[in-house]
Amino acid sequence: MRVLFINAVCGTGSTGKITAELAEKYYREGHEVKIAYGRSSYVPEKYKEYAVRIGSVFDVYVHGIMTRLTDRHGFYSSHATKRFLKWADEFNPDILWLHNIHGYYINIELLFTWIKKRPGMKKFWTLHDCWSFTGHCGYFTMAGCSKWRTHCERCPQRDSYPSSIRDNSYRNFEDKRRLFTGVNNMTIITPSKWLADLVRQSYLKEYPVEVRYNTTDKNIFRPVKSNFRDRFNLHDRKIILGVASIWEKRKGLNDFVRLSEMLDSERYAIVLVGIKPEQKKALPEKIIAIERTNNQKELAEIYTASDIFFNPSYEDNYPTVNLEAEACGTPVITYDAGGCPETVKDAGSHVVKCGDIEKVKEIIEAMR
Repeated sequence: MRVLFINAVCGTGSTGKITAELAEKYYREGHEVKIAYGRSSYVPEKYKEYAVRIGSVFDVYVHGIMTRLTDRHGFYSSHATKRFLKWADEFNPDILWLHNIHGYYINIELLFTWIKKRPGMKKFWTLHDCWSFTGHCGYFTMAGCSKWRTHCERCPQRDSYPSSIRDNSYRNFEDKRRLFTGVNNMTIITPSKWLADLVRQSYLKEYPVEVRYNTTDKNIFRPVKSNFRDRFNLHDRKIILGVASIWEKRKGLNDFVRLSEMLDSERYAIVLVGIKPEQKKALPEKIIAIERTNNQKELAEIYTASDIFFNPSYEDNYPTVNLEAEACGTPVITYDAGGCPETVKDAGSHVVKCGDIEKVKEIIEAMR
């Protein structure tokens, strides 16, 4: 059986790892597997045999610029998509498994026109956010917006990903509803009950919806030996860790800044992984900022060395960082946002109200 996955990235980031692990499972079962991706040129060595690049770095750049100018994210990359679909015709998959199709790399009009011409092909679509049923945004919780339930227009989050100087949310909603509905033999998969409930209220409600929780590789993410404290001279302080692939407003970076001002720096150290160089310059010196790492072994060592993992995300689906931290024996504090409460299982972990830094501080200071 031939199985084709499509995702923005291959083997990196949360969605890239999830997609690659699924592909690897099918491969071990004896199937022919490919992962089509387009957003990043980096693919871990172990997944290169599966990888098929859609377009180029330049194509992504142009798609991003045109999105910024027109708010028509997903409607560019025509030439790259046509070339890819020509290859896909030759590959002739029995199963198509979509993941993130946003990310400036594929044309959704061409993609779904092709999909609808293949009614016998089994289709799965794993949603990692809400972009598939809105006219613009990936999340709408912070904006308090419910227009997606009826019809998006005058988007209050035009400046959020995928940001634009124009508002085409009304047209986008119309086109996405037309393209994404009426697909034969398709099942929607969500990693959280929270997102499944939203899908059932959207125009995607015609499809069966299954909740399949993300998992993490416990051969990698487990308590391991770590010299992290030695490297940063942190033997006498408790480590409060935060990890994100992209630290943006919804991920709660400012809450870590607030927390750093409230905690005694002689007793506690805040460590953030995934910080960009320009963000590092703006952070207080007392926060230890580490740039993004694709080395999962190194990340497991950092999780293990930490005393508590704090995830202050205000909008999220089912964050795998919470799973990774608990797998390494580190309790989690997470906000009650989206599917975040569904991720914590450890008796020492806590779910707190979004933005309640005082409660977070209280929990941290109560640690032994």
